[in-house]
Amino acid sequence: MVRSSRGEVSPGMWRREAGTVVRRVPPPAEQMTAPFAIIAGLQIPRVPTEWAPHSHALHELVWVRGGTLTSRVEDRIFTVSEGYGLWMPAGVVHGGRATAGACFHEAFFAPDRAPFAFEEPRAIAMTPLLESLLTYLSRTDLDAAARARAESVVFDVVEPSEHRFALQLPGDPRIDAIAEALLDDPADGRSLEEWAQWLGISDRTVTRAFRHATGLSFAQWRQVLRVHRALALLADGLDVTAVSETLGYAQPSTFIASFRRVMGTTPGAFFDAGGSGGGVRNPVSPVQDS
Repeated sequence: MVRSSRGEVSPGMWRREAGTVVRRVPPPAEQMTAPFAIIAGLQIPRVPTEWAPHSHALHELVWVRGGTLTSRVEDRIFTVSEGYGLWMPAGVVHGGRATAGACFHEAFFAPDRAPFAFEEPRAIAMTPLLESLLTYLSRTDLDAAARARAESVVFDVVEPSEHRFALQLPGDPRIDAIAEALLDDPADGRSLEEWAQWLGISDRTVTRAFRHATGLSFAQWRQVLRVHRALALLADGLDVTAVSETLGYAQPSTFIASFRRVMGTTPGAFFDAGGSGGGVRNPVSPVQDS
């Protein structure tokens, strides 16, 4: 758990926005059995919304328009914006948060009727065809034959994205306090040496712990974390200069270069492409120290 500087407790994600509504989901045993192979729906929170940790009896696919969705699954944080969705397998405990005004979509898949199974949370490419099919399946006037035809096409076009929007948290008690502090304030610019001194350990221990736990150096991990946060800030309408200042960069050009290292494209190109720019790379892949 992460406690923000304002004393609010959040499920190990970003600092909670003012006015956030926390919703609780019934346990799987209380959830309805799916009458169809796929159930699609739509929610528009209109206010910052957080879902307490929960799991579903069905596989879940969620995506947003006009905002971002962040989900915490054990020691990973997934941040998805327009153009991508997040597949959550049945039974996986997760918490979630949608930014204010985000148009939130969800679809549920009956495990015994889905011809595939992703055993881990996966980023899904939300192509126009897939979104159109799921919107079609949200109708209540479809006959059984029409629904079956549409569901079969959905099963054909659901594809995991080659890009993973997952931030690996250390899960190491020696350095977890650093991760929590940076989740609360990504702009915290303390150096590796200053963090080590704060914890009373050597900077070599911090370096080795981050590399072993996340596959990244401390500088690389912080860079990825800031880009994850930038996705939400940019989707909320902040311009590059404001995001750069919020995340502690000395100037916008430095932030843009950092974003490009992690995402493979600039912030403007990424969002102009609806979040699916062709050059986007795996945000957990190694990047250059800076």
